[in-house]
Amino acid sequence: MTDTTETPQPAASQEWKVRIMDLSGASEDNIVEEVGVFHDLAHANAFARAYVRDSIERCRVPGAGAREVLEAWLSFGEDAEVIDAGEDGWRSANELDDFTATPATPMERDWRAIDPRRLVVDDDVLSLLGTDDDDDTLPDDDDDADLPLTPDWY
Repeated sequence: MTDTTETPQPAASQEWKVRIMDLSGASEDNIVEEVGVFHDLAHANAFARAYVRDSIERCRVPGAGAREVLEAWLSFGEDAEVIDAGEDGWRSANELDDFTATPATPMERDWRAIDPRRLVVDDDVLSLLGTDDDDDTLPDDDDDADLPLTPDWY
């Protein structure tokens, strides 16, 4: 008799992308770009929500009611969806009434702060921070020979 007990395998980590769609119809398939990679669904959902919130605010004009803001967004705005998230993905349709009726705070609109493209630290940034193996990237504190010269402006 053989033991057929299987060892459970850890679930493969899902990498998420957010698809940005142009509602004005300026592009043939309405897809502007796909942003990613998000390593968890909550981050992708937060990015999509903030992106749409910002798009709606850019369509808001002073004195416009919720209906006018919605019409402007549907004509000129951008929508976002989390690709392959199914029912767990954030949907703009669920919050459009609230978004158009109530102006957003700057924090609610700040999709740039959570954009995964900005969260990547590349080799150039690491070298500027002095965290790579090259010791000659930052000036030494022991002498002033490697500091830039100050121009004579006065």
